[in-house]
Parts: sequence; C-alpha cells; structure tokens
Amino acid sequence: MSALEPRRWLIPFRSNLLPQMFCDTLVIGSGVAGLRVGIGAAESGDTIVLAKDDLEVSCTSLAQGGIAAVTAADDSIEQHIADTLTAGFGLCEEAAVRQLIEGGPAEIDRLIKWGMRVDRGEDGCPQLGLEGGHSRPRILHSDGDATGRELFRTLLKKAQSCKRLRLFDRCHALDILTVPVSGRGASGTRAAGAITWHPRYGLQIIWARATVLASGGAGQVYRETSNPTVATGDAIALGYRAGAWLADLEFVQFHPTALYIAGAPRHLISEAVRGEGALLIDSHGDRFMPARHPMADLAPRDFVSRGIVEHLAATGGSHVFLDARKTGGRFASRFPSLGRMLAGYGIDPAHDLIPVHPAAHFTIGGAWTDLDGRTSIAGLYACGEAAANGLHGANRLASNSLLEGLVFGARVAAATAGDELADPVPIHMEGAVRARQGAELDLSDIRSSLRSTMWRNVGILREGSRLSEVLSMFDFWSRYSLDAVFDHPSGWDVQNMLMAGALITRAALHRTESRGVHSRTDYPLLDPCLACHLLWRVGEDTPRRVPVGALSGVLA
Repeated sequence: MSALEPRRWLIPFRSNLLPQMFCDTLVIGSGVAGLRVGIGAAESGDTIVLAKDDLEVSCTSLAQGGIAAVTAADDSIEQHIADTLTAGFGLCEEAAVRQLIEGGPAEIDRLIKWGMRVDRGEDGCPQLGLEGGHSRPRILHSDGDATGRELFRTLLKKAQSCKRLRLFDRCHALDILTVPVSGRGASGTRAAGAITWHPRYGLQIIWARATVLASGGAGQVYRETSNPTVATGDAIALGYRAGAWLADLEFVQFHPTALYIAGAPRHLISEAVRGEGALLIDSHGDRFMPARHPMADLAPRDFVSRGIVEHLAATGGSHVFLDARKTGGRFASRFPSLGRMLAGYGIDPAHDLIPVHPAAHFTIGGAWTDLDGRTSIAGLYACGEAAANGLHGANRLASNSLLEGLVFGARVAAATAGDELADPVPIHMEGAVRARQGAELDLSDIRSSLRSTMWRNVGILREGSRLSEVLSMFDFWSRYSLDAVFDHPSGWDVQNMLMAGALITRAALHRTESRGVHSRTDYPLLDPCLACHLLWRVGEDTPRRVPVGALSGVLA
C-alpha cells in the first residue's frame, strides 16, 4: 500500500460496539489554537479538547519567541502586513494576512485581561523585541524566552474555568468520522466527530456537530527538529484520509538556530537573541550573512537557514556559531531559560560561542481553509499549524504563529457556533481493515530511517531525482507499515508520519522552482507560473493549482 493511496481507517472497528460520547464541538489539539477554539466554542456549546499526550506537551509550550502584534504607537497595521507579505514571497493571501494583523491587538488585550504577563520596561509599557523579517520591534515576550509557557498557562487556566469545556489528556484521535450528506463539498460527506483511543478507556466514538483539527505540524518527520515528539503530522494524515483538500505541503520552515551538540536535543535558540545583537559566525570567526541579504542576521528565516547550509557546504563545517558575547550580562537577564539550558552544557553566552544549525520548525501547509477555518468537508475546521489558508505564503514571518493560533482560533470558534450544522445522528459504522500478514515490524527502525531520509533529501536544499527516490522509499516502507494494524500510539504515529512525509515529498517534487523555504537546486529560480497554491486530495495524482486570491472558490 502506498502512503499516497491510504486505506480509509487506521484500525478496524464497529461503532455500535464502542462507547459513545457527544458534544457540540470536538477540538483535536491542545496548543494555542486548540485551546483558543475550545474557550470560544464553550461559550455556546459543549466542547471537548483532546491532547495527544499531557496537556502541556505542544509546540506552544516550547515557544521561546514571542507574539508579533501592533501595540506600539509608532508601529502600524500596514507595516506589519507589508513585512508578512514580503516574507511570504508572493504566495500570501492578503485577506488572511489582514485578518491576522488587524485581529492581533484585540487578542493581546484579551490575553492580558485573562492574566497573561508580558515583559515591560521601566515605563510600564510592553518591552518589544526585534526578530528576523520585521522592520521594527513589535514582539511581545514573557520572561524573556518563555512566552509559550506563559501563554499556555494563561489559556489553560481560562479553559479550566469554562463550565462547558472538557479537557481530555492522553487521548489519541485516530480518524475523522465522516457521514454521507448531499450538498456542499465534492466529497459528499460531512465530519461528525472522531474515533479516539485512551490508555485507560480504549477505543471510543466522540460524535460532534463541528470537528476542529488543531493538532500542530509535522516536525518529527525530520531527524533535526525543534518540535516535541507529538508533532507527527496527525492533522495532515487525518485530513487526507477523510478526503479534505490539503495545500502548500512543500513549504516546511527550518529555524536557523537550534543548539548543535552531539547527543543533545535540538533546543531552539530564540530569534530574539539575534534581535538583541547576537551574530552568526563560522569556525574562523567570520560573518557570512551580510553578503547574502540586506538584513544580514535578521533576514527572514528562509534566507538565514539556506545561508547557513550553503556556507557549511562551501567550507566543510558541521555547524556555525551564534556569537552573543557582546550582549554580556543582558543575556542572562533577557533570556533566563536559555541561559540555564546552556549552562547545563557548560556554555556561558557572555564568554562562549553557541554552536547552532537549522532544524525543522514549522509546517506551513495543512488542511486548506477559508478565513473562518472551514475546510472542504462540511463540519470539519482547521486552524493554527494544522491549517493552510495562505497566511504564511512560502515562508512564515517570525512570531506570527502564536498570533495565528489566537486570531484564527477565535474565528473558528465563532464559525462553529454560527454555522448551521445539524447534530450528528449516530449511525452504525464499520471500519473494514485487512491486516497484513508477515514478519514482525521494527517501528523504531522505520521511524529513524524515515526521519533521516527526509532530513537529507527533503530538507532545506532539494533536488528532483532525489525526491523521486524518496517517494520510492516511502512506497517500500508503506508496504510494511500501512497495511499493518496496530493497537498502540507508536504504530499510529509512524503511519501518520509516513503519510505526511510522502505528501510533503510529492508536493516538493511538483513545485519546480525555488520560493521561500522551498529551495530546488535543479530549479534555482522563481517561476511566475507557479505563483499559486498546490492543492492535493486523496485519490488524485496531480495537484490542483489555485492562483493567489482565489481561496474562496475551492471551498464553495
């Protein structure tokens, strides 16, 4: 079985034999987007938020960078929009960008009202940082480099106070339930909830009027990543198996500066460190970014990540260094969590260089949605890193991601309440799956091979013949893994990773140009004919090309 032609269900089941639960809105994911949807949806109906692991295990909690928003008197909505469009390299949907930037200040005010702490200067005003691609300081932080942790704390506290919101941890969503319906959507179905698994309760059906994909990205398909272990491309796989349109899957953003120490996790070194004056240098102490971009070390992430790997290829090094020595004592006070983490490896940024290398960080592609998070399947919504509405184009502007979860999470919550969706009528459903008979699988080997292959061949620099070879490798792995039936999350994670990795690779093969975070060494130039989104759906071998600005037509 090919990852690009999957079976409909991960596991066999008979719905009438499983425990049944009901809610108005089911949210899959407990990061910033999932919690923000849950808080909003609970104002008008019974809502369930699923966390795949412990509630706090998400990219949100790990986020060191801050929240980009227009809060200063000398900043402007139009300038933030312009910066975002520039970073997106011609593929941003301006309507989505405008919704994000214009909705940002109100969401920040709401967070502060809910009790979120932001760093402030001596005058009591928010202390704003500068990050790559931004024309002026506009990044809000909490405790210097712990914005995500404070944001999660604030949203979780608010969520726990919502009487009509239930939070389920360690609850794994296996597949989206779809039922036949006439009308909207070429698939002829509507979403009706999900089949889930919990280590204590086993399989269960959760029926829902509205189902929301908010489970983050797919960083774990790469060997080098800043993402937590839960980021296995679940939203991509769930949406694809259910028949939703997916878009922009070839665009995976690599953060330029992850800690590079053998055997250590790829801890992120916040972009704000460069905003405070730290510089990228090579093993000879020479800077290399000024020759590559006018903004040098604070160029958009695609330029910096590509600049690092190309410089290493030319010089034969394994990593570069972040030189924060000129920040002196400011480092410890400005970035206390980073300082403590680095001290654990014997690094004092006031005196020592920090070894860094790019790592997979953000999945730009996902389920194609309108500005209110509606996908091509009625009753199925998506937001945050799980969604693609053209906001980020070909490269996400730094610190727009947390704001995206807030603004579009709120919009999705409003849509689920306002859309005329009938209560799902439980029907008998059977997931028929023929189990593969064969040798026992070594999931850890497949997972490790997949991640290494993606890193070497579908990473920052890509080439057509190697992408084709990777697709053949996915077909080989899939024959052993996608036909198997597992009864534990490790198996389902690998199956979702195989699907997400194969879809990313196929999309990268079809985009025969270099744009933003997608760089083809065999097609190094921009192709004006590819100033469009590539949309994919299960059962179709070639993408649907959607010009920028034609977002709404796909979902009609």
